[in-house]
Amino acid sequence: MGHDTFRCGDLEAVIGDNAADGSQRAGYNGVWSLQHATADRSLFVPGIAGLNHEHIFDGATNGKQEIFFEPRHAPMTFKRTGEFEAELHQPPTPTFHLESWTRFKLVEPHYIDFDYRCVPRQHAFRADYIGLFWASYIHGPDDKSMYFRGSMGRGSPSWMQLCTQRHNDESTVLHTDDTLELKFDPDFRDCLFKNYSPMRFDLPFYYGLFGKHIWIVMFDRKENIRFTHSPSGGGFTQDKQTSNPAWDFQFIIPRYEVNTEYGFRLRAVYREQCTRAEILAEYERWRRQL
Repeated sequence: MGHDTFRCGDLEAVIGDNAADGSQRAGYNGVWSLQHATADRSLFVPGIAGLNHEHIFDGATNGKQEIFFEPRHAPMTFKRTGEFEAELHQPPTPTFHLESWTRFKLVEPHYIDFDYRCVPRQHAFRADYIGLFWASYIHGPDDKSMYFRGSMGRGSPSWMQLCTQRHNDESTVLHTDDTLELKFDPDFRDCLFKNYSPMRFDLPFYYGLFGKHIWIVMFDRKENIRFTHSPSGGGFTQDKQTSNPAWDFQFIIPRYEVNTEYGFRLRAVYREQCTRAEILAEYERWRRQL
């Protein structure tokens, strides 16, 4: 079985691997659907997913879709590990030879804890860094924006709003202290993670609004985390006559070593809307728990 349903507190989540199942399309591993008890539909676009491991990249290895979207195509297994927990395991992938484990845990009343670990098994990354990318496809929100604490360059931190005008347009936000310049071959295809916003984030979390609810993604570190936005990455919702944005993120591993484990943790919050003071309180409470 490549997926299962989990219920905890206000949340019902379907977590699965990258195999197709009924109306669920192949390739969309992660949280297939996420329903809040007081929402009228899943946060994520039906048939695709949120927290979807989409890309492994090195800025040089290019080519067909099976390489560009390798985490979606390479074999992956799903395992339910507890009442509220699951793990996705991907053996070393065909092109990049990256093995990974992703653990999901639902926590009352409205949290998903996400723990990602990976081990490069060969020197397959040609630019000496590992780029990893996750996408969440949001189901026709009225507001497509991502919000975060940050600034333009090194200005005084304030609340920032990112809503790109088109796909691949100033789409990726770096941390204020992030000076890592990723190398890309001249013929490497255009994509979200190559295009940078002039904005910078200060605290490692962002949020988006979904009807009367809010989706907050908080990271256990600022180093090597990047935020990414697309206004249309999730396709189009006919009944709402609007595109589905993608609220994405990246994890960069510079100067990697073979057979060394790397990883990060995040907590996603899906709850009824709250004030920005409460968003900051959510982040501080979780940071104290880590």
